[in-house]
Amino acid sequence: MEVFVRNLPQEATEKQVKQYFRPILADLSINVFHCQKPRNKGYAKITIFDRQLGQRFLAVHGQLLPGLEGFKTVKKQLRHMNRPLNCSLSNNAPDEYVLKSLEREQVEKTPAQWPPVLKPKAQAVDQKRTRRSFDFDSIYCGALDYIGSDLAFVPYYGQTRSGRLIFGRRFVLVDFNPSIVTLSAHQMEIPYSNILSMMTGSSTTPSVTFSLALAPRFYEKVPLAQNTLVEEMNRLGLKHYRKTQNVPERRRTIAFDPSHRAIVANCLCYRFQVSPDDVACILALKRLPGYPDIIPWELAVLMKSPFHAQMTSLNGALNATQYQKYPFELKFQLQRLAQNGYLPPYKVIQLMQIMAQEFVNADNLSLADAVRKLACYIPYPGGETEATELSLPTLRDLLLNNYDKISREKEYSKDLSTKYEQIAMVYKAMVTPAGIYLSGPEPEMKNRVLRKYSAFTSFFLQVNFADEDGEPIRYDRTTSLDGVYHERFKVVLEGNITIAGRPYEFLGFSHSSLRAQTCWFMAPFVWEGDLRHARAVIKDLGDFSAIRSPAKCAARIGQAFSQAFSSVKIPGHAFRRLPEVENVDADKILRTFSDGVGTCSKAILKLIWAAYAQSRTWKPTVCQIRYAGAKGMISLDDRLEGEVLCLRPSMIKFEAISDRIEICGAGFKPLNMYLNRQLIKILEDLGVPDRSFLDLQDEAVEQLRITTENPINAGYYLQRNDIGKAAKLSWLVRKLFYIGMSFSDDGFLRDTLELAVLIQLRKLKYRSRIYVERGMTVYGIMDETGFLDEGQIYCSVQNEKSALVLTGRVVITRSPAMHPGDVQCVTAVEVPPNSPLRSVHNCVVFSSKGDRDLPSQLSGGDLDGDLYNVIYDNTLMPKMLSTPADYETATPIDIHREVLRSDMTEFFVKFMENDQLGRLATLHQTLADQKPQGVFDPDCILLAEMCSTAVDFSKTGIPVDLTKIPRSSNVKPDFQAPGPRVLIEKSIAIEADDEQDGDEDDDVVEEAPATRYYESTKVLGQLYRAIDEHAFFEQIQRQSRSMRTSHRSSLAEQLWQYVRRETALMQYEHYLPFARDTRDAYEDNLADTILENSFHPTHFVSEVEVFAGELLGKYGAPNKRQRETSTSMKEKHDRDVAYTVQCILHGEEDDVSKAEALERSIACLDVAVHERGPRMRFGRLVSFTWVAAAVCLREVEKFIGS
Repeated sequence: MEVFVRNLPQEATEKQVKQYFRPILADLSINVFHCQKPRNKGYAKITIFDRQLGQRFLAVHGQLLPGLEGFKTVKKQLRHMNRPLNCSLSNNAPDEYVLKSLEREQVEKTPAQWPPVLKPKAQAVDQKRTRRSFDFDSIYCGALDYIGSDLAFVPYYGQTRSGRLIFGRRFVLVDFNPSIVTLSAHQMEIPYSNILSMMTGSSTTPSVTFSLALAPRFYEKVPLAQNTLVEEMNRLGLKHYRKTQNVPERRRTIAFDPSHRAIVANCLCYRFQVSPDDVACILALKRLPGYPDIIPWELAVLMKSPFHAQMTSLNGALNATQYQKYPFELKFQLQRLAQNGYLPPYKVIQLMQIMAQEFVNADNLSLADAVRKLACYIPYPGGETEATELSLPTLRDLLLNNYDKISREKEYSKDLSTKYEQIAMVYKAMVTPAGIYLSGPEPEMKNRVLRKYSAFTSFFLQVNFADEDGEPIRYDRTTSLDGVYHERFKVVLEGNITIAGRPYEFLGFSHSSLRAQTCWFMAPFVWEGDLRHARAVIKDLGDFSAIRSPAKCAARIGQAFSQAFSSVKIPGHAFRRLPEVENVDADKILRTFSDGVGTCSKAILKLIWAAYAQSRTWKPTVCQIRYAGAKGMISLDDRLEGEVLCLRPSMIKFEAISDRIEICGAGFKPLNMYLNRQLIKILEDLGVPDRSFLDLQDEAVEQLRITTENPINAGYYLQRNDIGKAAKLSWLVRKLFYIGMSFSDDGFLRDTLELAVLIQLRKLKYRSRIYVERGMTVYGIMDETGFLDEGQIYCSVQNEKSALVLTGRVVITRSPAMHPGDVQCVTAVEVPPNSPLRSVHNCVVFSSKGDRDLPSQLSGGDLDGDLYNVIYDNTLMPKMLSTPADYETATPIDIHREVLRSDMTEFFVKFMENDQLGRLATLHQTLADQKPQGVFDPDCILLAEMCSTAVDFSKTGIPVDLTKIPRSSNVKPDFQAPGPRVLIEKSIAIEADDEQDGDEDDDVVEEAPATRYYESTKVLGQLYRAIDEHAFFEQIQRQSRSMRTSHRSSLAEQLWQYVRRETALMQYEHYLPFARDTRDAYEDNLADTILENSFHPTHFVSEVEVFAGELLGKYGAPNKRQRETSTSMKEKHDRDVAYTVQCILHGEEDDVSKAEALERSIACLDVAVHERGPRMRFGRLVSFTWVAAAVCLREVEKFIGS
């Protein structure tokens, strides 16, 4: 039941009201309830799950009679902040899903014994008795350093300003008292995950010092005067005045003031002076679960020259005559050391002085690599780091050792951009509210610009805009983010980023990079005798002067920044224009059936096959291309003779001159088809039985379960999922079994398999990513022959094993599917033997007939490279269909003049501010579960249209109108709940579910109210609950343990003994130096991969994740950013492993060397098993053992066979 509470103070927060009622309700045996208190309102609603208990509460504290008389007859009047409360039965029925969530909470209150696989949490202490709010009277910002061997605090900024340190559940809130001068009140949030160390002083120097890995978040409270009129009108009860816009309670800022702004990015140590009586209380906080460790440490104070003066000196040194011979590549790495906080600027200057003495005749590019790799070894200053570890002699030795290893490696290794024509080594910068952080160079697929200026790639900079943790800035309705977007990001976009004296300015961005909030900057350079700056580079790309929309102009320029796998030169006479295939439907709307698709002859395809590396195995007949100002798909038309490329007007976006086709993708083979939550919900509402989805998921879970039953299954699972492909991991696992060994005897190999299985299980449970065997994902093209009728498709697929032509009724859709009409059924047909369509495969061919083209009916698709899902599984056939959505095409914003650079940077900022696609999709998923009509509910139909607007925002410049978003409660279905955290330490373990404690003191920071979850009865809820993550993982670990053998020695040692027995007379010792260099090169590349793909300076990607080729989601399945990072991480590591294997097999490329592959592989295995590599910031690396083992076993197999 729902109780309505009146006469609460408007200023009271929901948390305060909840804490007030908790003991009162507990006295009546009410332990499960939901409190909802709107901001700045004088009422609240209390939902009680048990109606009888709710009536008991009203009998004691409620108004049972109407009017003033009833108010006087309350048995036990409640008072809050000296105000009498009026509690009565609400006129409204309680929210159905709030009740469901309370029912779920009631069940979960029953204690349960976690299975042994779970990692136990720290024992809870009495949190109510532990103070978590402490006054301070001054703040200092600086860094940690050393006086001799003693740790010291170096202050670079200070203020005598009072406030409170408030320790919440997830972060420390530093709440400053309002300034006497400006009346503004600042706040600072320090997430516990960012705290490297926390130290308290003594009673004589009472203080608390935080050493951080990332800059904190800063806020300024909105002065009350700004809301006086609104609050006064609300207080007077003027109901006709509606506060249509949420006035933010605070605004995100960059720093406290200009002085702090100068150091906020690099000085990550904050010290607060507290009361002597509070030191012991602060130390006691470390007993609370989830809180950082706190140690008593008397820090001396060390005074240094101002930090900005040190940075100025460093910048001057980088451009000084003394270091003029240093190339940009080396200066970039030196500036990175200081700018990213690895070393203080003064120490980088001292290091440069040592380099000038020690590396007089050094190869400066090798020296740049050596400086870059210092980041792998430099520890953070703190209680666990000795002063000698950061001393100049130690840094000098590290640098000399790095340089020596790199020089030896370069005798036989090549730069990635040299080995792979399509790869460029790209420098990067991440712009956050606090600072600009440098990284790279990292391998990236080339685009048109990088390909044209391939000798000048260091003059191009990839710039990502993000929060301090590397994630996009999070939407928060209570916080204004204008300061971040307009006072920080926009200023950087309209200015430049100076690195080693080289100024980089905004250049452009691609469609995909816009969504990733990434763009390109460039610095001027001389090319063919002319100075090339950003305007000149853009002008060379084509003529954009006729485009009057900033979003559209940016999208057209962005075509040149699309990554391309290869570039093919074609003769000028090959290009022809094709007319569009169009029709006017019954509503007089022009429909284009050929939107984005053209054709080509086989001669053109042969040119593409010759240039495209993958074409050595498969010969694609459909390709996604960029050519001059055109983009889209081309398909083989075997009726064309000679070299012919046919493009349509819809493909040509602007006028440009080029003689090269860039290949962005091709239909080599059909991609796997996976269901997702949006598609499952639509299919469910179209009549597909729940059992169909549950059966598919059960089958997928069973396939994962049997993976760890024996090494043969494990090997085939690794092979099927391309895990460790370059290292031949699947072959290695099976080979070990055949020679009497078990991969499960090695912790690293065992963890690799278990992690791969767990990631797939989490994708099933938290994303409903269910494999459909009778389904595929392919490019779409148009029937150029006119054979197919309306409602028909032709789909022919081929892979290395088989060929298939679909016939009969099939389901076709496209992601993202939100509207019920985004899923349609069509008839797949065969074509005559002499049809030109017979020559195309691994695509779906759509009809060119009818009132409306089918692609546009599927989530507004077209044929310029969209992928379509085709399902021919009869169990997934809908029992009904819905009319497709037909949204009005939005006209891009027209500024009625030529688009300038400032217009495009303004749009880039606007897009970052207003990109709400993820939020809308999540809300659609929630409401579709709660509404009786599901995806047919008007709110869901509206959200589907808003998602379409959000998708087109990048092309039209028109954002979603957020005022139209349907209202929803803070109650969600259980399948949207986050999962338990998985830890990768010495082994993989799943933590017990994180139960949020609601019994915090009133003075503790007001954090966002916890989301409630109810048990969904729809199919997504059934799928979610059908997977018991803990029980499954315990089972596979038990199965894995059962495969272990009883050998006392390690698996690596067993393998070494086997190899020496089989090659007893083989001499390999002369290759041991080569083997050490090969291991060092491999581990250096692996260390780079770990650092490049870690989202946090101290929480590194694990070696297991890199080797398995996929990042583990912290809670549940990996998010979009982690999935994209996994893809690039796997590509880089596979290239590094493949090159390492080639080095072992071919040595120095001479005939003698090639003949001694066995000797080299034995030497590499010997070094891997018996010589430990150096310890880096993230520990020692071990995977080289198994890369070398796979090569060695193959060579031994050849040796035995011969």
